Amino acid sequence: MNSHAPNIRASIQPLEESAINRIAAGEVVERPASAVKELVENAVDAGATRVDVAIADGGKTLIRVTDDGCGIPPEELPLAIARHATSKIDGSDLLNIHSFGFRGEALASLGAVGRLTLTSRAEGHDAAELSVTGGKVDPVKPAALSRGTVVTLRNLFFATPARLKFLRSDRAEMQSISDVIKRLAMAEPSVSFTLRDVSGGGEGRVTFRADAVTGDLFDALRGRLSQVMGREFTDNAVPIDAEREGIRLTGLAGLPTYSRGAAVAQFLFVNGRPVRDKLLIGALRGAYADFLSRDRHPAVALFVDCDPQKVDVNVHPAKSEVRFRDPGLVRGLIVSALRHALAEAGHRASTTVAGATLGAMRPEQPHPPRVYQMDRPSFAARQTAYKAQAPGFADMQSSYSGRVVEVEERAPAAEEAPRENLPLGAARGQVHENYIIAQTEDGIVIVDQHAAHERLVYEKLKTQMAQNGVSAQALLIPDVIEMSESDSARLLEIADDLTRMGLTIEPFGNGAVVVRETPAILGEVNADALLRDILDELDDQGEARAVQDRIEAILSRVACHGSIRSGRQMRAEEMNALLREMESTPYSGQCNHGRPTYVELKLSDIERLFGRT
Repeated sequence: MNSHAPNIRASIQPLEESAINRIAAGEVVERPASAVKELVENAVDAGATRVDVAIADGGKTLIRVTDDGCGIPPEELPLAIARHATSKIDGSDLLNIHSFGFRGEALASLGAVGRLTLTSRAEGHDAAELSVTGGKVDPVKPAALSRGTVVTLRNLFFATPARLKFLRSDRAEMQSISDVIKRLAMAEPSVSFTLRDVSGGGEGRVTFRADAVTGDLFDALRGRLSQVMGREFTDNAVPIDAEREGIRLTGLAGLPTYSRGAAVAQFLFVNGRPVRDKLLIGALRGAYADFLSRDRHPAVALFVDCDPQKVDVNVHPAKSEVRFRDPGLVRGLIVSALRHALAEAGHRASTTVAGATLGAMRPEQPHPPRVYQMDRPSFAARQTAYKAQAPGFADMQSSYSGRVVEVEERAPAAEEAPRENLPLGAARGQVHENYIIAQTEDGIVIVDQHAAHERLVYEKLKTQMAQNGVSAQALLIPDVIEMSESDSARLLEIADDLTRMGLTIEPFGNGAVVVRETPAILGEVNADALLRDILDELDDQGEARAVQDRIEAILSRVACHGSIRSGRQMRAEEMNALLREMESTPYSGQCNHGRPTYVELKLSDIERLFGRT
């Protein structure tokens, strides 16, 4: 017997209006943050230039949204809280949507599950107020308000107490509300937003504030993103501006070295609407797949703008998902635009790398830093100090004097011309057989030689692959590698792709394979270790990745075998050649896994380490 069917057939009858509204509220209003989203979107749609949000107890007891928009005439207030009544569309074209809201469900749903008060004043009308309690509508009455609208929602879910059990702590709900406000603030830089926590009564405290920003597209966007995401993000992001077949992508994308441990700094918008769309998130992951390991996530704020006819926003009641008419076009635009912008960044790495380095090496200062004399010694004093540190100091005592005389600094000879004016400076030494120390005009650069060369080899392999396949060199004596039959079968399945990478393998019976050619760029290579690494990459990828992504992932593993190994001593000309190649190679600021390949420390920061303030 079907446990879901009643024993006696019941007659079909329509639900009461209040029950319909409560059911609809379950889709539109999941938690206090959902209510805030709907109310703030209404305020922006009304042309508000300032939106103030007050919250008490995580939105459970009070949500109040005040705006200076166009307002609602008194005679239209009852319609405002009716289901499927809206001023934003006429219903003739559900694809031509230019506003945040259009379904006409929000106020009706909120009034069904809470105590809603709507106070508004439109130009040329007196202010009026309408209250709804658990779906019961009170008559419209006069009110006092200079302009705009104030929506007050108290005791959310009092009419559906079971929903209260699913809410999280006040702090967690307040954090969700803050995230909603921040996303909407990013979409509307010309609107001022204020979020205030008034728990306990009184004026409360401001937890978020973003004043209106003026200027052109990128100036306003950069200013607003600095307010919301922080100056650190905008300083370490590249601008995005690309268009293809009527679809435009703008925004800021963080450098790979400015990545996060979770996808908490990814903000995506479609025609100004904040969305969490699987297509866009997948495209973002694909764009950074070449630069970040799987446990790192990029920080971005991207805006997709297109003709409303090309995207359906009426997919979900909460309007958090969209459906594009040509998803492949949108995905291709995001991937190509991000990779092009990151390539133009060249060898640039995020400034946070240097900050983290300085923080790690900053000495403890229990007392105020001492102030030293002669923090900026003259050229003559420096020359004397150098001589004093050299062998044979006793021989120069007769001519040594404490008197300091300024002398004109002579330019070095042409053949000794310093190269510190280059972006990564001139190599001055190598420490621990892995780190190159270079001097720049205003600081020093520390380079991880293995990580840097790994990226350089990888980019060369990709370039060769795109042109006519990776150049291969035949082994004088083919190398036979023993492995399990399953492993050999997996490698032989992609033998054609490996051949394009300059790696030629053939079956040798009983699970073994024979390696006949290896990529020429790698020089002498351990073929056994190389094949094992490729198998590991196949395990990591699974079967979900596209063919090109799989090939590039394998190339990344191959590049590791052709890079300068840690522990190898390098001559000065080799170190400088590596620096010059980094300067001319895109993406060289991070290795294949998103870690920085170099750290730049300014001389002023180094001096602060030693108290030379």
